[in-house]
Amino acid sequence: MRLPAIPKVAFGGDYNPEQWPEDVWKEDYRLFDAARIDTVTLGVFDWALTQPGPDVYDFSLLDRIVEQATAQRRQICLATGTGAHPAWLARAHPEVTRTDFEGRKHRYGQRHNSCPSSPVFRRLSTELARRIARRYGGNPAVVAWHVGNEYGGACYCDLCAAGFRDWLRDRYGSLDALNAAWYTTFWSHTFTDWAEIEPPSALTEHWRGPNHTAFQGITLDYLRFMSDAMLANFSDEKAAIRESSPDVPVTTNFMGMYRPIDYHRWAPHLDFASWDNYPPDDNSPAWMALAHDLMRGLKDGQPFWLMEQTPSYTASRDVNPLKRPGVMRLWSWQAVAHGADAVLFFQMRACRGACEKYHGAVIGHAGRQDTRVFQEVAELGAELDRLGPATLGGRTPARVALLFDWDSWWALEISDGPSRLLRYQQIVHAYYRALWEAGVDVDVVPVTADLAGYQVVVAPALHMLKGDLAQRLAAVAERGGSVLTTFLSGRVDEDDNAFLMDVPGPLGPLMGIRIDEWDARPPEVVNPVRLHGAGPDVEVEVESRLLFELVIPQGAEVLGTYQADFYAGTPAVTRNSYGAGHGWYVAAGLDQPGVHWVVRRVLERHDLVGPYADVPGLESTVRVGPDGTRLRFLLNHGAEPVETAAHTAGTDLLGGGRVEPGQPIRLDPSGVLVLREEAAPTRPTTGPDEDREGAR
Repeated sequence: MRLPAIPKVAFGGDYNPEQWPEDVWKEDYRLFDAARIDTVTLGVFDWALTQPGPDVYDFSLLDRIVEQATAQRRQICLATGTGAHPAWLARAHPEVTRTDFEGRKHRYGQRHNSCPSSPVFRRLSTELARRIARRYGGNPAVVAWHVGNEYGGACYCDLCAAGFRDWLRDRYGSLDALNAAWYTTFWSHTFTDWAEIEPPSALTEHWRGPNHTAFQGITLDYLRFMSDAMLANFSDEKAAIRESSPDVPVTTNFMGMYRPIDYHRWAPHLDFASWDNYPPDDNSPAWMALAHDLMRGLKDGQPFWLMEQTPSYTASRDVNPLKRPGVMRLWSWQAVAHGADAVLFFQMRACRGACEKYHGAVIGHAGRQDTRVFQEVAELGAELDRLGPATLGGRTPARVALLFDWDSWWALEISDGPSRLLRYQQIVHAYYRALWEAGVDVDVVPVTADLAGYQVVVAPALHMLKGDLAQRLAAVAERGGSVLTTFLSGRVDEDDNAFLMDVPGPLGPLMGIRIDEWDARPPEVVNPVRLHGAGPDVEVEVESRLLFELVIPQGAEVLGTYQADFYAGTPAVTRNSYGAGHGWYVAAGLDQPGVHWVVRRVLERHDLVGPYADVPGLESTVRVGPDGTRLRFLLNHGAEPVETAAHTAGTDLLGGGRVEPGQPIRLDPSGVLVLREEAAPTRPTTGPDEDREGAR
């Protein structure tokens, strides 16, 4: 694949000159020069402009937009324009609009309103992508193709029902296999003809919303099918692009931890990953780091693009807080620290109307360059220019893996028991946050990933066990590593049917425990857990909520016990010796201090706690360049200045100057240090995998 021509982190974002008179464009590019903007994403929602009728294509406006960007020497990420279909298409072919979960057929409007199974939609969107690529694929300024936009929006129409049945035939081959997988002897649901199968919606197997379903297997497969159906739309357009543009990489913008689409199933079909970072609030640095690492893990550690972020505020939430001074810069550098080779914004110039007119932009409605937001963008652009190519292609040298699995997410949350209050993201985030606070570089990877290079594998709420995963996790411990998992792990197989064995199923031998019972309680019920182990904090008491599994050790050592209810004194946290390593099991919904305690014990055995751990608010992560250059990023997410001491010598790439070991380092709130280290810290010597070199 052809790489961007500008040898630095790409900087810019979504630009929509079609919304403005052409005399504004010249001023925009003058401001782009002032802000060091070198990359523009064009044409994301241009379908109605480029194809104003069924057999009419008009590229005159897009021609001028692309010509201007090329003349201004900008890199172009060119979209196919298929992120929302035009009104004429819905009128001519009403079947292209979605039918929602409640069974309502949508009329034209909004976006994410296209049925992925519609032959008309697939044919016309593919043809538009083909013509766009044929027309502009020879332009060297086009460095990436952007297909669709933020894919999402499930459909339950008759076309999708037919597509679902075809998908099921491919998956199961026979109705006997399908009935066995879905456990249809329950409630007289045995299917005797493929035509009897309906999409699981509010009109069929659900009540009180999409997460309350009588047959989890049907719903799980429909989630998989819908993810694959939208992937087919993407693949159609990519194939059309490839006909005339074989060397320019193709992507689409993901949305981090987005539940409806299994991004791991999509990852092999993208040339590089990209995503839009709009965190749930303005104080979630570990949440954003988890999402960045998940995006990096989609392509086996390859760098990704931060395709969108707001320079100031969003307009899509009930309340849309402003990014405080320095926060946009801080979050941009966090993305680079975790693997981004592009930092792009939505949007370059503020919309004048419609639902995003109050969404933040680099250039506001008045077109000024003396605003705080514009000045901060310009300062960041200057810093990225100074950084140059230092981070391009850099990998993260992680020795800890965290497993993230959409199937487990779906299966856990559609299960009718033991608790509808459990949320997969929150459980995973709690364990990731403990790793993040310990200053550990983490690869967030699928359950199919090669685990041979990791000393520690963390698998929170690993509800579903597929394929040979249990054996591969056991192999990690066998060779001296540590595997940490939690309550509700090892419960079901790939079809969401319970294992006919003691909980935690195939993980039982590794964990050295048996679970016969579990107790779910509302969040106001707290069962204290007393944790004990070696070290200065010999004993500590923490809280647990929501779920309490009753553990019977089968050789495992007890490191934490419940303090209340009839199971007081029984195990809540265990560690089992397995081969040269350990299997750790957390049976209770521990609070964050409890999760922190367990994770630290695991990391300390492998000497993996980071050199800058426990400095309040300070994030530390590393990227290693293709030439072996090691870059240390220190980011202060706290409200107060941070003071620490350098652990290695190096060069400050943003501020200039040399840093010596032991030299005091002070970072103001939202401060950033990028250090080219001259010598790596002492490498861990625990475990037989100590020969792992460089980055993964």
